[in-house]
Amino acid sequence: MSIAEIFETMEYGPAPESASPAVRWLEERGRTFRHFIGGEWREPSGGEFFDTDNPATNKPLARIAQGTREDVDAAVRAAREALPAWQALDGHGRARYLYALARHIQRHARLFAVLETMDNGKPIRESRDIDIPLVARHFYHHAGWAQLMETELPGHVGVGVIGQIIPWNFPLLMLAWKIAPALAMGNTVVLKPAEFTSLTALLFAEVCRDAGLPPGVVNVVTGDGRTGAAIVEHPDVDKIAFTGSTDVGRIIRVATAGSGKKLSLELGGKSPFIVFDDADLDSVVEGVVDAIWFNQGQVCCAGSRILAQEGIVDKLVARLRERMETLRVGDPLDKAVDIGAIVAPVQLEKITQLVNQGREEGATLWQPSWSCPQEGCFFPPTLFTDVAPSSTVAQVEIFGPVVVLMTFRTPSEAVALANNTPYGLAASVWTESLNLALDVAPKVLAGTVWVNSTNLFDAAAGFGGYRESGFGREGGKEGLWEYVKPRWEVEGKNGGAVRGRDDRKTKPAKADKARGNGAGPSLPPIDRTAKLYIGGKQARPDSGYAMPVYGAGDRLVGDVGLGNRKDVRNAVEAAHKARGWSRGTAHTRAQVIYYLAENLAARADEFTRRIAQLTGDEAGAEREVEASIRRLYTYGAWADKYDGQVHATPLRNVTIAMNEPIGVVSVACPDAAPLLGFVSAVIPAVAMGNAVVAVPSERWPLVATDFYQVLDTSDVPGGVINIVTGKRDELAETLASHDDVDALWYFGGAEGSTMVERLSAGNMKRTWVSYGRERDWFDGEQGEGREFLRQATHVKNIWVPYGE
Repeated sequence: MSIAEIFETMEYGPAPESASPAVRWLEERGRTFRHFIGGEWREPSGGEFFDTDNPATNKPLARIAQGTREDVDAAVRAAREALPAWQALDGHGRARYLYALARHIQRHARLFAVLETMDNGKPIRESRDIDIPLVARHFYHHAGWAQLMETELPGHVGVGVIGQIIPWNFPLLMLAWKIAPALAMGNTVVLKPAEFTSLTALLFAEVCRDAGLPPGVVNVVTGDGRTGAAIVEHPDVDKIAFTGSTDVGRIIRVATAGSGKKLSLELGGKSPFIVFDDADLDSVVEGVVDAIWFNQGQVCCAGSRILAQEGIVDKLVARLRERMETLRVGDPLDKAVDIGAIVAPVQLEKITQLVNQGREEGATLWQPSWSCPQEGCFFPPTLFTDVAPSSTVAQVEIFGPVVVLMTFRTPSEAVALANNTPYGLAASVWTESLNLALDVAPKVLAGTVWVNSTNLFDAAAGFGGYRESGFGREGGKEGLWEYVKPRWEVEGKNGGAVRGRDDRKTKPAKADKARGNGAGPSLPPIDRTAKLYIGGKQARPDSGYAMPVYGAGDRLVGDVGLGNRKDVRNAVEAAHKARGWSRGTAHTRAQVIYYLAENLAARADEFTRRIAQLTGDEAGAEREVEASIRRLYTYGAWADKYDGQVHATPLRNVTIAMNEPIGVVSVACPDAAPLLGFVSAVIPAVAMGNAVVAVPSERWPLVATDFYQVLDTSDVPGGVINIVTGKRDELAETLASHDDVDALWYFGGAEGSTMVERLSAGNMKRTWVSYGRERDWFDGEQGEGREFLRQATHVKNIWVPYGE
C-alpha cells in the first residue's frame, strides 16, 4: 500500500509489541507463582493452584496459588509484626521507600505494560501510555504525602493492618490506588488481586523486595472469593478497602458490621454522558470512544448512558456509527488496536446475555459491519438506541463495550435522567457553555464529573462514589483520610474507653415518684410531654406513647414522645423537602448558626438549670452550655470556610474538588453531655448543607426538645433539623434500613454500631459509628473539627479542560 493510499484510508498494517520479555519473566519462574508473605515466596497451605489465562487466546499463562485462611492468617501476622517499625519510621523514611517503588516501576515499565495486557486483555497502548504512568504517579504523589503527614494531618496515625481487595479491570492501577496511600500513612498491607489478573501484583511484590521494602509491609495473597472473604473476616485486620461490584460490597458491609474495621468501597456505576445541543460533536464522538470503549468498557465509571439533547440526536447517532466502523478489535498487543479482549469467558457470556435482553426489551441494536476475531474473548462495540430509561440495559452495569442512548429536552430533564439509577460514581457533561456545565455538574449525583472530557484520573484528585457506588475516596488528600484515625483513639485520651452495654439504659418508671420539681404540696405542676419536632413544627408521636425522663436522684422530671417507624418516615420526608438548604449559600448557613448561638446564649440560664436538674451537676451544666455556644460559633465559622480545592493534575485543565452535602443525614446522638453532644453531632452536618433527622440522648432527651424552641427563633428552615425522641437503637434500626436516608451517624454502643453497619447495606448509605467508644465532647480534638465536616460531605471532582 502506498503512502497516499494509507493517508486516504488510514489503513495500517499490524504493529505488534514484543511479548518476549514477559514470556521470559514467566518462564524464569516456571510459570508458577506462590504467595508473597513477610518478604518471602510461600507455598499455599492447601497446595492448590489455578490457571490464569490470556483472554486474547484463552490459553494459560501461569499457575497461581489459591489462598486459604491459613495463608491469610500468615500474611496478616506478617503485616502486624512489621507494623510497629513501619509506623515508627518518620514520614521522610516512608517517602524514600515510596519514591524507590515509583522508580522501580518506571524502570520495569515495559514489562509491567506487556504483562498487564497479556493477563487482562486491554490494548497495549492503554496499559503502556495510561495505566503504568499513573501507577508511578501515585507512588510519587504519595511519597510527598508521607513527607507532609506530620504537618498536614496532625493528630492522626495510620489505621494499622489494611486488607485490600482489587478488581481485574485495572489490576496494577488499582493496586497503586490502594497501596500507595496506605503505606504513606504508616499502614501495612495484605493485598488480594483478582483471580483473573494476579500477575502484575506478583511482579510488584518482586519490586517491593528489590526496592528494599521491609518484610511484611506489603503482602500479596492470591486466590478467588474465598481468599477475599478470609481477609474481610480476619479479626486482626483494621480496615478493608474494596473495589468491585455493588453486590459484593453489600456482603462486605454486612460482614464487617460491628467489627470496628474501617471500610471504603468503590463499587459499580452506570455513568451518564450528557450531551447538550451546543456541544462540539466531533469532540463528543471521541469522548464516547474514550468513555465506553476504553478498556473494552470494563470500567466502573464508563460513560455507558449517552443522554443527548433532542436537537442533535440524529447527527450524533450518524457520527457515532461512522466512527464505530473505524474501531479496531483484535490482538491487544497490537499497538494499532483500539479494543482488546474481554477479561474472561464468564464476563463475555454476561455481556452477551444482557445485550440479548436489551434487544428483547425493544431497544434497537447497532454494531459495525465487520466481525470480531473468533479466537479469544472479543465483543464488538455496541450502540443501543430507542432505549427506555427503565430498561435493563439502561439500569444494569453491563461492564462491556455497550452504550445506550436516550434523549432529553431541557437541562432539568437531563439531570433527572442522569440521576435515574441507584449509582453515583461519575458523569461527563458536554457543552460549550461553561455556565451550563457548572450549573449541571453539582446537580448530578456522582463523585466525579468531567466537563467536555471523560475518564481522566490523577493521584492528586480523589475518586469515589455516591449512593450504591460506594463511599470513601481514593487519591488526593481526601483519599488519605481512609488510612488514618485520630491519635486519641489509639491512646485512649479522656474518653477513649469503650462503654459497656447497659450503662445507658433509661431507668424504669417508678409509681411512687411524684411529678414536678419538689416545691411542696401546693399546686401540681402543669403536665407537659415534649413532642417530636418534624418539618419545623412540634408533632405528636404516632405511637401515642410517652417515655419517662429521670433526672438527678431518680426524680421524674418529664416525659417525651416515643417515636416509631412512621415518625421516622415523616421526619425523613420533611428533611427531603428541606433540600433547598443545601442550595443556599454557605454564608447564609453561617449566619443562621451564629443566630442559634446568639439565642442559646440568651437562654443560657434556662438551659443550665435544665441540665443541672437532669445531671445534678450545676457547675458541669454551666460549662456544657458555654461549650455548646462556642461549638455553634465554631461551625458558624466553618460553614463558609470548609473549602474545596483545585487539584494540580498534570494536564491542561482545572480539576475542581467540591465539598458537597450528602443529603439527608440521620444522627443518633450520644447520651453524655445532652446539649453539647446534640449540638456537636447535629450542627456540623447542618453547616455543610445537609438536612438532619436527629435522635437525641435517650437518657436526657428533654434538653433537645427544649432546644427546638431555639430553632424556632433562629431562622432555621423547617425540615433542616428534625428531632425524633425515643429508644435510640429502635429508631436507629429504622433509619439504617431507610432507603431515603443517605448517611447515619451513630454514637452509641458496640451492639448498636454493628446493627447500623449491617442494615446500611440496603442502599449502601454512609455510616459513622462509635463501636461503644466514648468521646470527650468537651475536648476540641474529639468533639469538633474537620473529622465531622469530612463525614458530612462528599468530594466531587469536576475536570474542566481549558485552552484553544
